[in-house]
Amino acid sequence: MTRFTVFCGSSMGESPVHAAIAEELGRELAGAGVGLVYGGGNVGLMGVVADAALGAGGEVIGVIPRALVDRELAHEGCTELHVTANMHERKALMAELATGFIALPGGIGTMEELFEVWTWGQLGWHMKPCALLNVHGYYDGLITFLDTMVEQGFLRQEHRDMLIVTDRVADLLDLLADYIPPQTSKWIEREDL
Repeated sequence: MTRFTVFCGSSMGESPVHAAIAEELGRELAGAGVGLVYGGGNVGLMGVVADAALGAGGEVIGVIPRALVDRELAHEGCTELHVTANMHERKALMAELATGFIALPGGIGTMEELFEVWTWGQLGWHMKPCALLNVHGYYDGLITFLDTMVEQGFLRQEHRDMLIVTDRVADLLDLLADYIPPQTSKWIEREDL
């Protein structure tokens, strides 16, 4: 089964647009028969995307560290809820369960999760697509900075192009399905993998 890991905020953010897009994404995934893997929380955009997918009859797999379960932040309605010992195990399991990755608006945790899986793709450790859902221009500054990395020689254009960027949920699943990974990784030729 196709499953996308969604990284997003444990907060709602200031604009109601963020929650509306998280809800739309959850419904869209479920409607397409695509499973949702996410951080297992019942708060913020995480809770919104999970509730929307569940409400539309979708599969929702939560992955949450024990410390957050102990704080009563786990979503008890998930199809499956995996409890890990720590954040490192959480991220590894979320990556293992996914066929691709989507970042909604979020904070530094969302950024760290996205950049880690994108880096793994750049290194050739997986060939899964990574996408930014640029809700209401939330990631405009980041996108500009990524282009600066390319201009300054710290990021190859082919690796910059690995990150799918769209502001429309309606286009996202097609873009993820059409993803073609680069033929070389940062350090390893594909045939060496």
